Amino acid sequence: MNYKIIFTLIAVSLSSTGYTGWLEDLASSGEEIQKKIQGLDQEEITGVSSTLSNGDIVAGLKQALKKGAGYAVNNLGKADGFLGNPEVKIPMPENLQRVESLLRQTGNDKYADEFVTTMNRAAESAVPLTLSVIKKSVTNMTIDDANRILQGPDDAATQYLKKTGGSTLSAKIAPIVKDATAKSGVTSTYKNMIGKLGVAGNYLNLDDYDIDSYITEKTMSGLFTMIAEEEKKIRDNPAARTTEILKKVFGSN
Repeated sequence: MNYKIIFTLIAVSLSSTGYTGWLEDLASSGEEIQKKIQGLDQEEITGVSSTLSNGDIVAGLKQALKKGAGYAVNNLGKADGFLGNPEVKIPMPENLQRVESLLRQTGNDKYADEFVTTMNRAAESAVPLTLSVIKKSVTNMTIDDANRILQGPDDAATQYLKKTGGSTLSAKIAPIVKDATAKSGVTSTYKNMIGKLGVAGNYLNLDDYDIDSYITEKTMSGLFTMIAEEEKKIRDNPAARTTEILKKVFGSN
């Protein structure tokens, strides 16, 4: 609203009464008040944005990813963490699904189920050892990365982690999964499963299927799924912002 115009019109209409000078002063005062109000609003707006530095944004997003990693490990790195969660459960590899079908047709379901179970158990036992690897992979986030992530979709930080650290993460997690696969008895359950096919099983060799890589890939996928789930909670739910920096960064977005 233009106070000067309003007060000036009033001043003109009352000029014959001798109040013009007083009204002009009042119009001038109104303009000054308006400027101060506008200035105060601008200061408040600037003040809010200036409280969130680039360093804050980077720190907040790194913490969100680390929190997401902790959430993923806590939920997946336990009995039935993978097997009991349909969202991340590791199924029979696609190139062995015909084997699974034949087993189920002949009443040998339990052997297929045992093999699927041991794959999931391998992933569950490997996951706790991946936490430090995931946390280290977020250390190189730049200010530009952080600003894009903050304004991005609900899983922007998780997608950043997958894009920038996915291959390195996979390479470091692979030996952990391989060891877990051996300890979980995946090989022996595979042999039992194939043995139930009779003569047809003689043509299927475990070496023809890179089960370790398959489990590693699915383990990674499960981790990213759960990290993204926690990231969304932090963005959407104030109660999930459990530290001051998370409250500061995501509360201002």
